[in-house]
Amino acid sequence: MPMRCPFCDADKESLKVIDSRTCEGGRSIRRRRQCVLCDKRFTTYERVEDPIKLTVVKRDGRRVPWDRAKLISGLERACFKRPVPESEILRIADEVEEEVFRGHDREVPSTAIGEGVIGHLRRVDQVAYVRFASVYRRFKTLEELVDEAKAVIDARRFDDPEQGKLFIESRRKPADNGENKG
Repeated sequence: MPMRCPFCDADKESLKVIDSRTCEGGRSIRRRRQCVLCDKRFTTYERVEDPIKLTVVKRDGRRVPWDRAKLISGLERACFKRPVPESEILRIADEVEEEVFRGHDREVPSTAIGEGVIGHLRRVDQVAYVRFASVYRRFKTLEELVDEAKAVIDARRFDDPEQGKLFIESRRKPADNGENKG
């Protein structure tokens, strides 16, 4: 079926691409198009159908097909009512998905996916991280949850961009030693 404008049914020759970028971990192309006849804009996606799908191996040994929607759903649950924009959730999903597809051929353990999500969430929102970790790591006691939260608080000092610099620029002016006289 040839591409047509979804608004006025104009044929492909009447459509122009105004923006194009990769998405879904580089496995598809998102194109923003505009119809020159009705001037409306719409989005299309171009994907290569991959006959070899990635299979997720669950903890209980079951094998299920890769489902990006499940990844996004888990991220959305962890970030519910948190100041994490949808664009950030989709960015994390893209990065985790890219890491998974780059690192695994046909099968990926669900634990590898969970660890990828945890690594990204920890840097974005600590509450969302603890929420996700509590489900993923299956905390059995309140103490385990509290220990994880304390570890997040302790790790914040390592997330400081100034941490690790040998010399941190001072806010005060350097002392004048007489070399800069004019």
